[in-house]
Amino acid sequence: MSRWLLLIVAAVVAIVTLSLHPIPQPLSYHNFADHRRWLAIPNFGDVVSNVPFAIVGLWGLAFIATLKPPNYGNHFADQSERWPYVVVFFGLILTAFGSSYYHLAPDNERLVWDRLPMTIVFMSMVAAIIVERISLRAGLLFWPLLLVRGIASVEQWHYSEVHGHGDLRFYAAVQIYSALVLLLALFLPSKYTHASDFGVVAGFYVVAKILESIDKTIFSVGHIVSGHTLKHIAAAGAGYWILRMLQKRKLVN
Repeated sequence: MSRWLLLIVAAVVAIVTLSLHPIPQPLSYHNFADHRRWLAIPNFGDVVSNVPFAIVGLWGLAFIATLKPPNYGNHFADQSERWPYVVVFFGLILTAFGSSYYHLAPDNERLVWDRLPMTIVFMSMVAAIIVERISLRAGLLFWPLLLVRGIASVEQWHYSEVHGHGDLRFYAAVQIYSALVLLLALFLPSKYTHASDFGVVAGFYVVAKILESIDKTIFSVGHIVSGHTLKHIAAAGAGYWILRMLQKRKLVN
């Protein structure tokens, strides 16, 4: 039943996506609130706030690397379950570099390198949930397909922009589906403690999107920090909570 639920959600997201008219990328998207330059780094706040992604990513990889048999059983019932998380943390490191590169001189060409790593993170998290809560075999089999689908959504958006008919629908659908799967995980049986932590991860994601949408409003209050800078910190917080969950959880007897 669980796998059918995920397929139904995927079908609903796909139908809604296809029913919408193409959604172009507004050029105003690249006009972030905080343009301040510091230490010879343009857009300093939005660039440097990507460092937490790298910290969490390296921390997560280091944690998984320290796990040796028989300690795997305290965090992963099967050693294969760790691989989607390895790619999640590696994707966070790539996000730090890709997003920093984009924010140095924001435009559509650089935005590709910001979005590609994020889709790797999103799709690997979906695979991790399938692996843990539905089927190890199915999760590992579908994982490459999920990665291809996520990467293709970015490439499709970029292709549409280059050819003058920008369309964000499919990239947005990947993000929405990933967030919905995180929430659905709360209702799927888990063999681990800290099963509800995926709800916190989804909460960080929602906060990050809200902060992104009020970038200029937040910056207008004292010109201290922008909403987009805080968005990066909140999104990195989601990555940290994934790591925290892995560190603290145990198999349910």
